[in-house]
Amino acid sequence: MGKTAAIIQTRMGSTRLPGKVMMELCGKTVLEHVITRVKKAAQINEIIIATTTQKKDDIIAAEATRLGIKYFRGSEDDVLSRYYYAAEQNNVDMVVRITSDCPLIDPNIIDELTLFYKKNHYDIVTNAGIDPNQRTYPRGLDTEVFSFNVLEDAFNNAKEHYQREHVTPYIYEHSKKVYYYKNDTDYSYHRWTLDTKEDFQLIEAIYRCLYKGKHDFNFNDIIKLFKNMPELFNINAHIKQKKIY
Repeated sequence: MGKTAAIIQTRMGSTRLPGKVMMELCGKTVLEHVITRVKKAAQINEIIIATTTQKKDDIIAAEATRLGIKYFRGSEDDVLSRYYYAAEQNNVDMVVRITSDCPLIDPNIIDELTLFYKKNHYDIVTNAGIDPNQRTYPRGLDTEVFSFNVLEDAFNNAKEHYQREHVTPYIYEHSKKVYYYKNDTDYSYHRWTLDTKEDFQLIEAIYRCLYKGKHDFNFNDIIKLFKNMPELFNINAHIKQKKIY
């Protein structure tokens, strides 16, 4: 299948929580935690940070360098082009799309989706996607797997602003070969992504309970924690996800 790369999109200019990826979480940046967790995925050959050419994102390029991770700098708004050029310049055959606001991303789930993609014939395999009714995993474990050829087709043909800002909508809208990877139990009501102060409070609480200097806790461990401490759910239960359309 050639080279499989996790391309992690990140920038300092978040609208709801600016600079969130460089916030300190248990002594390390959020971005470092994301990278460390993605590194544990056996199916990933390389990690590439895809950030912008904006001056404010120099700090992200510096953090990638400090951590020994490749980075690519491209358009702030046309994230689809940023992904395309990051993949093209690094000779990537298969892209695993991760966003940097997911410090609880699960390497086992990344491996499951990537292996499933390799063994089957789909344009994209996802546990997220544009149809909320298909989601069974918590928001914050979002993983999308697709080939460079599928990315290139979207890059060449996507015309709408939202299709370029969010990378994969064009693929979902124009492919009949989309696979929604599902968990046996629906946990989609959980929100483990980082977009607001309340989200950070929840993620910090989870880390305080489960992170002891090693990333040896995953999806099922966090679900067990919620069963033991259901009050965690209330920290960010009222936060609504931003719409892409």
